[in-house]
Amino acid sequence: MTHAFDWNSAYPSRRTPVFARNVVSTSHPWAAQAGLALIQRGGNAVDAAIAAAAAMTIVEPCSNGLGSDAFCILWDGQQLHGLNASGCAPAAWTPDYFQRKYGADAKTPPKRGWDSVTVPGAVSAWRALSDRFGKLPFADLIAPAIDIAERGYAVPTIVQHKWVAAAELPEITSQPGWSAAFMPHGRAPHVGERFTFHEAARTLRLIAETRGEAFYRGEVAHAIAAHARANGGSMTEADLAAYQPEWVGTVAKEYRGHTLHEIPPNGQGIAALMALGILQHFDLGALPVDSAAAQHLQIEAMKLAFADVYRHVAEPRSMRLTPAQMLDDAYLASRAKLIDPKRAQHYGTGLAPKGGTIYLTAADAEGRMVSFIQSNYMGFGSGVVVPGYGVSLQNRGHGFTLDPTSDNLVGPGKRPFHTIIPAFLTKDGQPVMSFGVMGGDMQPQGHLQTLSRMLDWQQNPQAACDAPRWRVNSGKVNCEGGFTPAALQGLKDLGHELLPFTDSYQDYGAGQFIWRLGDPAVEGYAAASDPRRDGQAAGY
Repeated sequence: MTHAFDWNSAYPSRRTPVFARNVVSTSHPWAAQAGLALIQRGGNAVDAAIAAAAAMTIVEPCSNGLGSDAFCILWDGQQLHGLNASGCAPAAWTPDYFQRKYGADAKTPPKRGWDSVTVPGAVSAWRALSDRFGKLPFADLIAPAIDIAERGYAVPTIVQHKWVAAAELPEITSQPGWSAAFMPHGRAPHVGERFTFHEAARTLRLIAETRGEAFYRGEVAHAIAAHARANGGSMTEADLAAYQPEWVGTVAKEYRGHTLHEIPPNGQGIAALMALGILQHFDLGALPVDSAAAQHLQIEAMKLAFADVYRHVAEPRSMRLTPAQMLDDAYLASRAKLIDPKRAQHYGTGLAPKGGTIYLTAADAEGRMVSFIQSNYMGFGSGVVVPGYGVSLQNRGHGFTLDPTSDNLVGPGKRPFHTIIPAFLTKDGQPVMSFGVMGGDMQPQGHLQTLSRMLDWQQNPQAACDAPRWRVNSGKVNCEGGFTPAALQGLKDLGHELLPFTDSYQDYGAGQFIWRLGDPAVEGYAAASDPRRDGQAAGY
């Protein structure tokens, strides 16, 4: 019987970096241990990342599930690779499809329900990574997640808070299958209460036995399509069978002698690259690290980057601007000149066209490093769960627009604008750090802030992770607790409109970081895990 503890700590806590030659850092300890166990059994960092990702669909269902999308950047020991496993729109999705169903004044596909669901890509990412870079049998990688789903786990504090918040939203609880899967006692689980997910274990077993084929062209695919037909959706067996992830490489930008790599659009990683390209024109390190002056320059650079990204980023084949144009040195230098160190401003786009997430990282003693992210988008995503199979589906379709002038206009087979972005840092062509910060539009902002702390002020990865963050939010700025009163007043004096938020889990992101110290077989790595989540960095 669980003791009636108060699970909310009244005191600030401090984490320290984890040093090891093999390490996995995730937002749930069981997932980190699942991945590490695979390395101990002779697997590599890719095997570990897949095992951790599969486990995360069970232990953090408020952020991801078997119906998630995913992206990955990995160093295979010799070179860098990028994988885009974000889903495509069903063949039936046209602007007319949504306007007939939701009215001529509809601006986007809906936030919840089947008409927010694109083809899920995460399972395809697991298979693609295993096929190309894995060492152990695919079924071995899924086994820990099956065991956790069948035996259950005690629900941790932050996951439970998010779960409760979702259970209070009729737009989620009214979706087909959600309450049956995630309110087993007619409510969200309590902290420390055991949660089992036998239906998801069934699907994981089918995924393991068929190397993912059942999900896209077999039993699970048929169940997904049947559930869509029964509930007004348009996804078909053909949509699922046609899906393939894409190896896409990375886009990159130099900063302070290092190179930051992001996945190319349709993701928003280019926003971090643009902001850092703008900040390259300022001597940030000469300013006090937590001062208003230092934060002001970063905030303004982020606002400038978002102004272009929200206008132009979409499915690459639909973009009228290329990433190279958006990252052009001369263009970013011209944008940097718009920043006034003495006052906050509102910015428009500069270039005119010329025509709930989880992040984890793993590294091994042989030098492989994996930066992996998967997400259901807004908390529990669409809210739709396929009965009998435990497939909780993302709502990435809501990322499209119905604006006919936008590059991101919805269309059959297109990928929407995507928020989830893994990141990777190199120096002179060699790996330095795999990292990411989850949390909607906080992600490129988290990349910018944590990386700047490490490269401009030499803060270690855990300190950079622990430090307070700001968030640009529709032209206003949210500031996390931890900034000094003087810094906050300084931002106000510069003209920033500050809006406080108290929910760090929701509003300021959460990251995992692995920094290579030298020869991975000798010096190993330093790893960090964000205190804003339930996770840990684990290594040996």
